Amino acid sequence: MNLFDQISEDIKKAMLAREKVRLEALRGVKKEFLEAKTAKGSNGELSDETAVKIMVKMVKQRRESARIYEENNRPELAAGELEEAAVIEAYLPKQLSEEELLAELKAIIAETGATGPKEMGKVMGVATKRLAGRAEGKLISAKVKELLA
Repeated sequence: MNLFDQISEDIKKAMLAREKVRLEALRGVKKEFLEAKTAKGSNGELSDETAVKIMVKMVKQRRESARIYEENNRPELAAGELEEAAVIEAYLPKQLSEEELLAELKAIIAETGATGPKEMGKVMGVATKRLAGRAEGKLISAKVKELLA
């Protein structure tokens, strides 16, 4: 079962269980999926890879919103955003630990033959594709910079 079908099924389950936060989060995900499926230039299909990218973006948005709410002294709104982020994260691939990330990046650096900071772009191109959804882009970038320095 692909992610789109899984989300649709889980929306039904959340409705039956009357899980308000879960239902809201999953409806938001499905809305984004439908927009991606019907976007200009798409073929009406949604690959799991694209779905993961969408969900990573949504989690990042929820966290950013929660941070802003915290800064503006609205902890109840921040908590809601973080709960939705947790629901969405459950559908994402397991995040890599720092050790696993470093091992993957060292392998990619060896594979691309990069030797210094000037070749960071070459490494980042491969790394972002291979580690999509399993590590945050900022973290990948920082570790690549550290390894190539």
